[in-house]
Amino acid sequence: MSRPRQAPVAAVDEEGWVDGALRIDSPNCDERPDGETVSLIVVHAISLPPACFGGDAIIRLFTNRLDAAAHPYFAEVAGMRVSAHFLIRRDGELIQLVSCRQRAWHAGLSSWQGRPRCNDFSLGIELEGCDEAPFTEAQYGCLLDLLRCLSARFPITAVVGHSDIAPGRKTDPGPFFDWRRLAAFGSLPGLLR
Repeated sequence: MSRPRQAPVAAVDEEGWVDGALRIDSPNCDERPDGETVSLIVVHAISLPPACFGGDAIIRLFTNRLDAAAHPYFAEVAGMRVSAHFLIRRDGELIQLVSCRQRAWHAGLSSWQGRPRCNDFSLGIELEGCDEAPFTEAQYGCLLDLLRCLSARFPITAVVGHSDIAPGRKTDPGPFFDWRRLAAFGSLPGLLR
């Protein structure tokens, strides 16, 4: 059964939370370096177990409650301390796990245009998906709404994939992510594919 899509994304409040998103707090975050400004958006893809959609495993991973015994793959990732600012489910549901004011632990070892430590200056958006399947219309619609909302609040200079900031280490959002769908958003670096 599909969950209803929540209210449209409206704005980012002073505390860094997006109106219209379901809030589920992740402990896997910390403060950004003093004076650091958000300027980059990193698009990711995740599914747990791999290529399986639905369920609560992604949320459990991001909140350190994933049962390592529940699936053989979970034993490999259950101890990881990772998060993202946002998760967009297959049905377009938007979940926010970390305030935009904080540093989510989504990028790992990374760099963009010579700047290392992308977590310091980026927002991470996870799409429920994988390298083997297309994303849904509802996900693209929610992602575009979210990008507009975030760019109205922060001086975003680029929207990139995890594979762009960690080449050779990461492949997401993968070959099925349609960067042309974001062309309506503008001509920021990363969108020109």
